[in-house]
Amino acid sequence: MIATQQKQTVAGELQKTTGQNLKGQLVDFAWHLKREGQSVSTITTYSSLLRKLQKLKANLLDPESVKDAFAKHELKPNSKACMIAAYTSFANYCGLKWKPPKYRWQTTIPFIPEETEIDALIAGCSKQISAILQTLKETAMRIGEACRLKWININMENQTIIINDPEKNSNPGIFKVSSKLIGMLQALPKKHERVFGKSTKQNKTWLFKLQRERLARKLGNPRLTEITFHTLRHWKATEEYHRTRDIIHVQQLLRHKNIKSTMLYISIEQAIYQEANDEFVSKAVETTEEAQQLIDVGFEYVCTTPENLMLFKKRK
Repeated sequence: MIATQQKQTVAGELQKTTGQNLKGQLVDFAWHLKREGQSVSTITTYSSLLRKLQKLKANLLDPESVKDAFAKHELKPNSKACMIAAYTSFANYCGLKWKPPKYRWQTTIPFIPEETEIDALIAGCSKQISAILQTLKETAMRIGEACRLKWININMENQTIIINDPEKNSNPGIFKVSSKLIGMLQALPKKHERVFGKSTKQNKTWLFKLQRERLARKLGNPRLTEITFHTLRHWKATEEYHRTRDIIHVQQLLRHKNIKSTMLYISIEQAIYQEANDEFVSKAVETTEEAQQLIDVGFEYVCTTPENLMLFKKRK
């Protein structure tokens, strides 16, 4: 009996020591990534994924234990791929012998909500979350970029927002936004240099999830629970391609360096608007004033006839 208790005590002390060592190594690993020039977003994501592995009962200092965790738990292929990438980087830093398990990355089609559903969330969430959602809806920026947005990046007079600190090696960008969004931003407290305060991306995501689920129950629309911050980027890209049929314009909007990342939205637009793609309303006008009126309501110029009539079209 005494021997068993002694073994349990030793095992407990060993686990405690290992845990302390691991905690220190995780901190050192994050600093290593920082010194290697990795973005704050990458460091935060890797740290979060390693913590998730720990919750799966994986000993991060034992690669075989990590493999066991992957084998015992059903994980989505893309989640597994991200965890493997994070752990591979950590294992290399620690000098651990690690042969990553095989996986297949799956390309998925993102959920595209109706605009009325997005607007319902904007109307029903708290002041700060609503302003974040409206910002993402109009600019298609990522939530991490929105969290780092500073007041000096916003020109209230010209109604423009600048992104000079993009994520995922994207290009910087400048966006013309609506007076509605400017009003929502001006209504926020200015207690921090960052527009949406100093709380983390994870905290804002958690708050949005709570508010989103409450609204889904209240409005009887479970589709609202499928809308994430990143969903609005997909929605904006799809809508802009439908409006312009210009994939280069969408690439510039999303600030992609490789257009291959943008091509997905052509397929999404064609699937969503398949029935309406070839249905148009056409108008013929004679004067510049009439032409301007059509442009103001969304008509596109087509050509000028021999009779000097200007032809315009607009999707139904």
